[in-house]
Amino acid sequence: MFDYLIIGGGIVGLSSAWQLQQRCPGAKILLLEKEPDVARHQSGHNSGVIHAGIYYEPGSLKATFCKRGLQATLAFCRTHNIPFEQCGKLLVATTEVERVRMLALHARALENGLDAQLLDAAQLHQKEPRVAGLGAIYLRSTGIVDYREICRAMAEEFRARGGEIWLGREVTAIAEGANDICVTVAGADPVRARQLVACGGLMADRLTRMQGIETDFRIVPYRGEYYRLAPSHNDIVKHLIYPIPDPALPFLGVHLTPMIDGTVTVGPNAVQGWKREGYGRINLSLRDTWDLLSFPGFWRVTRANLKAGIQETWHSLWKPGYLKRVQKYCPSLRLADLQPYPAGIRAQAVLRDGTLVHDFLFKETPRSLHVCNAPSPAATSAIPIGNYICDRLLQGA
Repeated sequence: MFDYLIIGGGIVGLSSAWQLQQRCPGAKILLLEKEPDVARHQSGHNSGVIHAGIYYEPGSLKATFCKRGLQATLAFCRTHNIPFEQCGKLLVATTEVERVRMLALHARALENGLDAQLLDAAQLHQKEPRVAGLGAIYLRSTGIVDYREICRAMAEEFRARGGEIWLGREVTAIAEGANDICVTVAGADPVRARQLVACGGLMADRLTRMQGIETDFRIVPYRGEYYRLAPSHNDIVKHLIYPIPDPALPFLGVHLTPMIDGTVTVGPNAVQGWKREGYGRINLSLRDTWDLLSFPGFWRVTRANLKAGIQETWHSLWKPGYLKRVQKYCPSLRLADLQPYPAGIRAQAVLRDGTLVHDFLFKETPRSLHVCNAPSPAATSAIPIGNYICDRLLQGA
């Protein structure tokens, strides 16, 4: 019998397990991960940005966690000798419409207590000679890191404090009783624990249904497709370069990201996924597709964003269209500069009425806590999220 059982070896599950073991040093804690290693999905397939939190509604969990998470992530990296760089970020306006949006976004940044500087076109050119725009917001605190390295360090810390991690163990059933919770694991004996924390990411809705928890959301996967720039362009920018986002759309747009390994990536777009864990070029899962097509919220959110969805799909299929989105603020790039790079999958919780869940979503029973939606920037925010989860668990203990 374990005191606590965590499902999911992504950064949120690992952060929760590591901090719970710190706060309850004598507790028996087990983390289950169905893959052969940690960070195999969203935590290991992202742009590696340590976000400052400019986009998020002031006072929301998203804004609060991100602001705390940036500092906590940097501190964790320093403690564990994980390479990171605070290269800063520029959100570039290229049209008059975007310039107006930029001013509103800058006001939100100040409301969130961020160090955000407005630049005119000349100041932007001085910082980034190869980037074109009418102006930009400069966030000096934004950084880059390899989140897989953070996940591995968290796993090591958790084990060093007495925690157990079982890899290659897929959960197939969850049954909650009056005194414990029983988790059936493929190819192994059932596991019992006093409390369960489920951090399933792309499988979050299936874990709640597996336990019989009534919910009105479904995970809708969106593929984020990237390119890597040719090595000759590794010095094309010194900062992260983002477009000014359209507030009517749920995603941030294609950006240039200097990576911690010295390369530069372009992306991601946001294309409808038909396989939750499909990272290849062509991916289809009959089960995942049926889950989408049989859920009313999928049709409603698709209809509401149909024009944007068609454009994203077209630019995915037609590389010059993808390139044009980047040339808007970096006109020197050419088709030959865009080289293959692995895709990522974003787990987006969608309600039955078609509403996109933008903030964190939790479901609880007497013996379980399910993290149903941990939206970007969950990687940046993982340490305060884990602390929040520990607080909720221990308050109910």
